[in-house]
Amino acid sequence: MNRSYKIKPVHTSMRLDRWIKNNIGKYPQSLLEKSIRNGKIKLNKKKTNSSYRLQIGDEINFYNFDYKFKPKNNSIYIPSKKNLDENEKSLISDNNDFIVINKKSGISSQGGTKSKNNLIDIFSNSTLFEDTKPYSVHRLDKETSGVMIIAKNYNSAKLLTSLFRLKKIHKTYLAICHGIFKNKKGEIRGNLVKYEREKKITELAITNYNVINSNNFFSFVELKPITGRKHQLRKQLAFMGNPIVGDSKYNIIKQKNKNEKKLMLHAYKIKFMINKKKFNFEAKPPAYFNNYLNKKKLIV
Repeated sequence: MNRSYKIKPVHTSMRLDRWIKNNIGKYPQSLLEKSIRNGKIKLNKKKTNSSYRLQIGDEINFYNFDYKFKPKNNSIYIPSKKNLDENEKSLISDNNDFIVINKKSGISSQGGTKSKNNLIDIFSNSTLFEDTKPYSVHRLDKETSGVMIIAKNYNSAKLLTSLFRLKKIHKTYLAICHGIFKNKKGEIRGNLVKYEREKKITELAITNYNVINSNNFFSFVELKPITGRKHQLRKQLAFMGNPIVGDSKYNIIKQKNKNEKKLMLHAYKIKFMINKKKFNFEAKPPAYFNNYLNKKKLIV
């Protein structure tokens, strides 16, 4: 069966092969290359190449190509209506280019081998992305709650990803940590190590902090990461001797009860500017976070 698709403005400058993978099916690159080479996939009824950058008005033509793609091993998570509704209710802001949500703890930002229940697959089924698809532009750890941006189109995703890379998007976190900080405010600076297969990679990590309140055993802290390393805040605070409450990965202090098994780290605010327009978003901390603050008498 033959099919044709007109390119929408939101897909301008996207590679042909990427468009097919995002909108038709996640076919192997080798199959796409072969199909384009053999004329089963054409652009404006003419042969092209997989790296062609799409333009408004372009038409992608499929000739006897199996566009009804079914992922292997049910790799795409299909959310229940309850799960979808719960995540749609977390919406903070919505426009033509992106949404902003207050992510719940316990849900992954995007899919992976151990992350079938993830925001990208959930919002792929939402009416918020009826004529497009969700694009991940940054991540929050599964256990971390708070403000998160999900792009609605390729161009917005590319722009937001660039802003994150250039450190032009500023985030503020709230954390409840074990122990007392030596100084009320300051900078945490040092190298963090990670491994990619057997390769050791050392990266500079910088975070500014401000202690909002503390008692003899716990501190309520505001954190502003300057760099964006994996698990940066959790690692830095643990190395300082002030691990985040509920951090089962980096906290060597035993959790006494079930309330301390929740990671007390919340992405509170995010701000940036696009075309001289300022964007500021704030996500309220979850109930368990506020309850713990009250219990430890850290509420200001």
